[in-house]
Amino acid sequence: MLTRLKGGIVYDPMHNVRGKKRDIYVRDGRIVRKPGKSERIHKTVDITDKVVMAGGIDIHTHIGGGKVNIARMMLPEDHQQHPAKATATTRAGSGVVAPSTLTTGYRYAEMGYTSCFEPAMLPSNARQAHMEMADTPIVDTGAYNLLGNDDFLLQLIAGRKSQKMINDYVAWSMHASQAMAVKIVNPGGINAFKFNQRKLDLDDYNSFYNLSPRKILKVLARSLHDLGVPHPLHVHGCNLGVPGNVGTTLNTIEAMAGLPIHLTHVQFHSYGAEGDRKFSSGAVHIAEALNKNKNISLDVGQIMFGQTVTASGDTMMQHKGSAHAHPNKWVCMDIECDAGCGVVPFRYRDKNFVNALQWCIGLEIFLLATDPWRIFLTTDHPNGAPFTMYPHLIRLLMDRSFRNDVLSTINKGARKASVLGSIDREYSLYEIAIMTRAAPALSLGLTDRGHLGMNACADITVYAEHSNKEKMFTKPEYVFKDGEIVVKNGKVVSAPAGAIHTVKPDFDIGIEKHLKKYFDRYHTVRMNNFKISDDELLGYGRNSLIVHPCTPK
Repeated sequence: MLTRLKGGIVYDPMHNVRGKKRDIYVRDGRIVRKPGKSERIHKTVDITDKVVMAGGIDIHTHIGGGKVNIARMMLPEDHQQHPAKATATTRAGSGVVAPSTLTTGYRYAEMGYTSCFEPAMLPSNARQAHMEMADTPIVDTGAYNLLGNDDFLLQLIAGRKSQKMINDYVAWSMHASQAMAVKIVNPGGINAFKFNQRKLDLDDYNSFYNLSPRKILKVLARSLHDLGVPHPLHVHGCNLGVPGNVGTTLNTIEAMAGLPIHLTHVQFHSYGAEGDRKFSSGAVHIAEALNKNKNISLDVGQIMFGQTVTASGDTMMQHKGSAHAHPNKWVCMDIECDAGCGVVPFRYRDKNFVNALQWCIGLEIFLLATDPWRIFLTTDHPNGAPFTMYPHLIRLLMDRSFRNDVLSTINKGARKASVLGSIDREYSLYEIAIMTRAAPALSLGLTDRGHLGMNACADITVYAEHSNKEKMFTKPEYVFKDGEIVVKNGKVVSAPAGAIHTVKPDFDIGIEKHLKKYFDRYHTVRMNNFKISDDELLGYGRNSLIVHPCTPK
């Protein structure tokens, strides 16, 4: 069946289309060329003068896995206060801060998002993560393996094994857990925490393995580059949340010596230690470094005011932050030989100096970065704020007057310490389309997502233009998933299953000889049971498995 979307104003940065009136044609879930005069159009959807973009892509959102489920269980009040009743189309769910799987999928789709990627999947917990993502309706999903604190890798590096052997292990782990990228959290620091270290800067040494974070980062970044994994190493750096950590972040960029990396939730890594309170903004330095170093991309991890929950593999920093838990409950735990996790509820307050300046720092980074192709819109859901705050964040970026109105209400000291009020820049719709669609797709290697060109997957969002961009991006007129209308007038009308995305870099099967000995001695799961097959993965309920190619360097 051929469907025509008639008269929309198209923003498609992949093809340099900047607000042009065009018809879009869809057949069998794909965007196709304009039909010939003899071809029949079976259905026409009139979207005249509506804003049309590809479906949104969230490159970093915690939606599946152990820590997410712990957050859900820890906050029954979040679910009691925010129930979502079943409809003729949707099933019941609940929650805003740590929403249920069903509610997560519905809320993303209702904002115009069609793909969401879990950035911290422990290989030993991959089954649970994939099952939860499979239970998240409508949106495509995928996950990034959490490496860099796992004992097997640290043993390889400490034992000065070859880069080739390390590459084989990294590739094997991606196959075994069905991952599409690799993330590192506090390099070596989660492991160091197990040996009672409470701090680990870039050039400090893990007391057990005698390895520095710098060394671990360089080895893993090289591995992803060698293997040709599309998305570069996804880096949660040292000293998250620590005043003065902007120096660590800049040193991390320098240490890469041109190797590509992606710095995640960089707002939490952009703090100076100046002023009476020994806490200041380092956003100008981070933006300058991003603008200068083309091998670097980042997502911001914008905080928003209100209640949320922080859920991270960074046990070192979560343990340190537990004193600020709100409400006063928290969890910190060790997980196999891989890593750990910490879950700490938190409320960001606009009258609190530190929280207010954090809010400013994130916006400063967004507005001072010159290349929207290398900076992505995130709140590090739920760590900075629930993902449902995205429309409000977009309005802050697009509307200087509104931004300054909000700025005038926050802590006065933070306002004076920030350059935010002096920044005139406003994002355009074209730049928003880059940051939330085209750029994430390009970074992740999603060649048929994030754009509206021929043979692209027909993931399409249609918005009614409005001067209030928060209102505009909160409630799309239509959302199409694989060519099917799933949202109409901001409400879910169909809830199909999405796809799961992976990559499968080549490796020498001989690595399993070493891994089997390691699993037999240290793990509670046998190596062969650790691995997730394609059939098992599809059995969780996804509509398809999409394997993206690697291009070894």
